[in-house]
Amino acid sequence: MGAAMRRIHVGNALSAFGLGFTVPYLYVYVAQVRGLGAMTAGLVLAVFAVAALVVLPFAGRAIVRRGPLPVLLTALIIAAVGALSLGLASSAAAVLVSAALLGAGQAVMQPALATMIVDCSTAETRSRAFATQFFLQNLGLGVGGLIGGHLVDTTSAASFTLLFAIEAAMFLLLVVVMVTVRMPHAPRIEDAPVASGRGSWKQLLGNRAMVQLCVLGFVLFFACYGQFESGLSAYGVEAAGISTSALGTALAANTLVIVIAQFAVLRFVERRRRSRVVAAVGLIWAVAWAVAGYAGLGHGSQEMATAAFVSTYALFGLGEAMLSPTVAPLVADLAPEGMAGQYNSAFALVKQLALAVGPAVGGPLGASLHAPYIVAFLLFSLGITVLAVRLGRQLTDVQDQPWLVKSRVVARGGAPVSADV
Repeated sequence: MGAAMRRIHVGNALSAFGLGFTVPYLYVYVAQVRGLGAMTAGLVLAVFAVAALVVLPFAGRAIVRRGPLPVLLTALIIAAVGALSLGLASSAAAVLVSAALLGAGQAVMQPALATMIVDCSTAETRSRAFATQFFLQNLGLGVGGLIGGHLVDTTSAASFTLLFAIEAAMFLLLVVVMVTVRMPHAPRIEDAPVASGRGSWKQLLGNRAMVQLCVLGFVLFFACYGQFESGLSAYGVEAAGISTSALGTALAANTLVIVIAQFAVLRFVERRRRSRVVAAVGLIWAVAWAVAGYAGLGHGSQEMATAAFVSTYALFGLGEAMLSPTVAPLVADLAPEGMAGQYNSAFALVKQLALAVGPAVGGPLGASLHAPYIVAFLLFSLGITVLAVRLGRQLTDVQDQPWLVKSRVVARGGAPVSADV
């Protein structure tokens, strides 16, 4: 791992650490501490999603034209301003504007950092780089949330202002760290297609493999991440009688599995076809939904239902650990030369759409129609397996099996380089 990659990973950890301070408490802060009500709190959460959907189509073009580092620095400053102003806001209008700034900055960070990882890695090392990113993000969110929970006081607005100030400080510290990064010329795989025009959405939509990956990505995020804090938690409380403390335990189990299993899983998946790894994740998640079905519909003891529900989240964590070194590197390897920022932004846009639609669909379904909810999302998981197998037919050998490129990596300028660079 070179100096640039180390700084990028520090950046990922710092940004996740800062977000962990505020994300779990945002609803309580707006609705109760500032006394703006549940409606405004719901609008704030919606503004985060809308801001991301608005800026991401432009973020990809900016990354392609200006490079990922300037775009990241701009996003960090915007996010810092949004976080600090959100901690000081007392009116609904100020809260919504601040949330829009924070949401926009946070959304642009993702494809910018991902593109920097692409530029500082080779096709052979990219899976490990993205696995490390995912590990540090979860660790940062968990530690930030844990510390924030001990600092926050729902009777004191000043304690929340402190949390948002810490989040803003983390973003500004990340600016200082990122300014020192020297970005190398990014190596790319030999079989990647050549771009005919920079920033072309038309060209991206003409890439059948990328379109299929985006469809697959939407289902992945819709059927998993989009249900964690909405449909699945509502189902657990209403159908399985899960307590709020047990729900917290389930979320902790998810993070714990990721943190513990990430690098062991990486060793297992890095020499296997990416499409088959994603297909296996679909099967694992289908088992997870079946276990969730037992928790709510199996008529066992409350202890068994709770254990099954916690196991569901743990199984989701195992699947996530398998996806982190698989999907993000595949997006990069599908991108033509110079287009990684556009492709990363497009995939981030698909993710945001899924995360916006998932709770809206899953929440009411999980709370009231318990059996149809489980059956539907079990079928979605099996659909992931089918879509992954179909995607594998569109991929070249080196895209599906990146270890084949050990002696076939070329620099952007066309001169051969070692895959160990």
